[in-house]
Amino acid sequence: MDDVQPFLYNLFADPDIIRLPPPVQFLQGFLANALSASRAPKSREAYESIGGGSPLRRITEDQANALQAAMQARGIQAKTYVGMRYWKPFTEDAIEAIKRDGVTRLVVLPLYPQFSISTSGSSLRLLEQYFAEDEELASVRHTVIPSWYQRPGYVKAMAVMIAQTLKTKFEDDKEPLIFFSAHGVPVSYVEQAGDPYKDEMEACVRLITEELGSMGVNNEHVLAYQSRVGPVEWLKPYTDDTIRELGKKGTEALCAVPISFVSEHIETLEEIDMEYRELAEESGIKKWGRVPALDTDPLFIDDLADAVIEALPYTTRMSKTRASASGLNVPPAEVGELLASYDRAKLAIPVPDSSLRTTSSTKRADQFNGSSGDLVNVAIVVFFVFVFLQYVAGANGLFGQFGVFSNW
Repeated sequence: MDDVQPFLYNLFADPDIIRLPPPVQFLQGFLANALSASRAPKSREAYESIGGGSPLRRITEDQANALQAAMQARGIQAKTYVGMRYWKPFTEDAIEAIKRDGVTRLVVLPLYPQFSISTSGSSLRLLEQYFAEDEELASVRHTVIPSWYQRPGYVKAMAVMIAQTLKTKFEDDKEPLIFFSAHGVPVSYVEQAGDPYKDEMEACVRLITEELGSMGVNNEHVLAYQSRVGPVEWLKPYTDDTIRELGKKGTEALCAVPISFVSEHIETLEEIDMEYRELAEESGIKKWGRVPALDTDPLFIDDLADAVIEALPYTTRMSKTRASASGLNVPPAEVGELLASYDRAKLAIPVPDSSLRTTSSTKRADQFNGSSGDLVNVAIVVFFVFVFLQYVAGANGLFGQFGVFSNW
């Protein structure tokens, strides 16, 4: 429980999470301190409700070990390293281990199936800084797998897991509506910053439902987005609103699929299993089942191993293929090359806050600021910041630059 507040600070100090305009970026640390202090009590309650902590780190390390074993079974003596963005083991911890072990070829594998500037983009931008600043690390030939939602093994693993849940959790496996719930992002990320997340998510769901169809599973399905934060528009439809609408339409059975998560954690165990299930029951939905996260599913792990093997040739300079300029569907490439490709496509990924390197989560993500009571605290912070900026810079035209705060 002691980790929760510093974890939240690291989260809010990331400019990919709270995107402040340049004139007020100096306030990032202040805002991160204020938000993490106000969010921590409810966050601790949420983690207590799922056993006193998150299983995410343990599962991620299990995935890394399983991937290493799968590589070795294919005759490749690779080692795996876990680096996390906001808590231990941090990215720099993984980098130090990589340098200590004398690694000369590296494949960077984000555990996000779909690319977003707020997930893979943030982590890769931080990694780019390390490669630029560390001569020893810069000599490591590396490549990045930017996203892998379209890989056949991943798609097959998801389809199999859904089909199994339909058969084991429901008397009539043809009855439930398959409810894909993905983590949301603000609409502005997609429409203004060019984030490909929405397109990749929709393509991912289409591939999985096509695979289900080939297995004889033709249930109706819907995609919605959970964990929205604050009063601005996020990707729609929202998961909670969709559940209510389905209840009004007479839907009686839902099979929930946590489509953007490959590990069990707070947003599957608490947000989906507890809060959305309760909402479904209140909305008149009588039958509920949730597809487990993939965790160390053998089909999934084997596919990740295949993805890494396919990326290995890109770690040799002679066979390096440069990323396409579109930035939306690129082959593996070096971190800097990949991010330059996204930048050319106007996918604005800001440089991370360097304080995350030395600083040492939530009644679901939308409770950072999403519930009505919480908005008061954030409004006070915003009001204070705005008044302060009026004092130092005058108010002419300034409020129009503050759209970012409506995201939080």
